Amino acid sequence: MFQIGIIGCGKIAQVRHLPEYAAHPQAKLAGYYDINTVRAMELSSRYGGTVYESYQSLLADPAIDAVSVCSANVTHAEIAIAALKAGKHVLCEKPMATTLEDCQAMVDTARACGRFLMVGHNQRLAKAHIKARDLIRQGVIGRVLTFRTIFAHSGPENWAIDGKQTWFFDKKSAMLGAMADLGIHKTDLIQYLTGQKVKEVQAFVSTIDKRGPDGMLVGVDDNAICIFKMDGGAVGTMTASWTNYGSEENSTVLYGTDGVMRLYADPNYSMVVESRDGQRTFYEIDQIQTNDHQTKSGVIDLFMESLINGTQPEISGEDALSAMKAVFAAMESAKTGKTMTVES
Repeated sequence: MFQIGIIGCGKIAQVRHLPEYAAHPQAKLAGYYDINTVRAMELSSRYGGTVYESYQSLLADPAIDAVSVCSANVTHAEIAIAALKAGKHVLCEKPMATTLEDCQAMVDTARACGRFLMVGHNQRLAKAHIKARDLIRQGVIGRVLTFRTIFAHSGPENWAIDGKQTWFFDKKSAMLGAMADLGIHKTDLIQYLTGQKVKEVQAFVSTIDKRGPDGMLVGVDDNAICIFKMDGGAVGTMTASWTNYGSEENSTVLYGTDGVMRLYADPNYSMVVESRDGQRTFYEIDQIQTNDHQTKSGVIDLFMESLINGTQPEISGEDALSAMKAVFAAMESAKTGKTMTVES
């Protein structure tokens, strides 16, 4: 049985981490910290465990084996590094951190301390994405030439506990907006599906609609549109948006030399593969998670599997670092208006 601590008790902890740990036979929710003590106490009364006065006091408890870091973006690196140094395994919410230097420091610390660092990139755990990767490797659509991938919804204020007061809109807490909230998912996913890394980025990243309670545009981006050139030759677009005021969109289309693969782009089928001769194969595998329809993500099970078996998690910090490099390159491209090469 592994004793789990939760640092940050907001919406993502409440809809994903806590219920999925509670359902796992080898996990015991043992500790909580949140800047809102009442919130932490409510979760403690529901799931059991101790509320700590600081994240440092939680990490100082030798009974805690591992922690989920579900706090504001800007605190990820500080808390994760402290947890690793305290001998805890760490599952960190995305984005991994808000600077490339902090991301690298997290990876280096995990390695130096002999502890596991996993980042919650749940898109690659969706069943249709797993199946799609296998089919792409088998050459079902030939060599991937181009792609488009999009994640768009109405914004975190319609999902987060604090509404328009959410830290997602506060640059000091979030640093990054839709690009790091949604764009990191699709960046990681396209690398996972194609087996190629982002090599070059040209990006538009801006705030065009989201406003805070004061009526002013928020300090972080609400839209990002990127052109990715992959190291295997594929080229495509990645769109992340907080200004989709209709049905949530979370789809990917890959165009290959021998056909087209559509993932979560059809309301009835999670994957549709069309060959060059027009033959179509329809797959009913699952439905993608939405903010309104949360399903089991697989993230906690994968993290727990790592702890139980003593093996590096599939979505390690080092693996997640690759996608973060592309995100930071996109931000720099948007700032300078230049095409940026992604650090290898």
